Amino acid sequence: MRASRLLSVLLLLQNRGRMTAEELAAELEVSVRTVYRDVEALSAAGVPVYADRGRTGGYQLVDGYRTRLTGLTEEEAQSLSLAGLPGAAGELGLGTVLAAAQLKLHAAMPAELRAGASKISERFYLDVPGWHRGIESLPRLSELADAVWHGRRVKVRYERWGQRKVDRVLDPLGLILKAGNWYLAARCDGSDRTYRVSRIEELEDLGETFERPSGFDLARYWQEWSEQFEKRMYSRTAVVRLNEFARVLLPFYLGAVGARALREADAEPDENDWLTMELPVEPGESAVGELLRFGGNLEVLEPPELRERLAEEIGKMGAHYG
Repeated sequence: MRASRLLSVLLLLQNRGRMTAEELAAELEVSVRTVYRDVEALSAAGVPVYADRGRTGGYQLVDGYRTRLTGLTEEEAQSLSLAGLPGAAGELGLGTVLAAAQLKLHAAMPAELRAGASKISERFYLDVPGWHRGIESLPRLSELADAVWHGRRVKVRYERWGQRKVDRVLDPLGLILKAGNWYLAARCDGSDRTYRVSRIEELEDLGETFERPSGFDLARYWQEWSEQFEKRMYSRTAVVRLNEFARVLLPFYLGAVGARALREADAEPDENDWLTMELPVEPGESAVGELLRFGGNLEVLEPPELRERLAEEIGKMGAHYG
């Protein structure tokens, strides 16, 4: 552990030039006293590091000194696949490994390429979760990632919709990050299923390995599962009229489902600029709340029972507001 940290100190000084003890401590998440000891150890090992005293001082390497200890470990090389997702790497337990890999990568670059790489990180940032989303509690994610990587069978207690809890024995096949939420693809009782990681309350490593299904493609599985999920979620169709403002709102309120329905509409707006089209909606009461968001910019024509439910809710709202 200390050897890895000493190398990190060395690479930080090589990449960034002069740094104070406080800056090194913050970067490595250790105490300033630990930094003092590490710098002394580097100096004793023959690394030409020296300190400038005073308010603007700090540690730096003798000009021209460069280490060649930049080979990546297996874990560091693997973590580079998550280089654009530091938050996700941290949730998977690879945050410090990714940081070490990036340090080595920068140290191995020529000065001009290193400057360009730093400029990219200064100007572009990827924030995966959508707006107005709380951060999920994921105490089991790093354990799941380890089980996925090593092909180990696990037993979980899972909270299904309706707060019903079930026990399942799973062969974890892969993890997917979708709009800030983590999902597990796993084989259970001979079929492939998807579980939301935040709903896994307990996890036990059964100490067994499993044989990964031949030809399983995680990206293809997720694409097919997502399409089927969308069809199950929007299993009904309503005939609606929308004015121009509602057509602008449709992709924002219904996402890809609304945008696709708008593209596939085969009619033209009437003389008052209202468009009649078919729109996929959720079953039950979910559709009522979803369509009420459009206010008076959308009218449901069919099915009659959905139109009646909307009229009923609008009547209640009118009564409340006088």
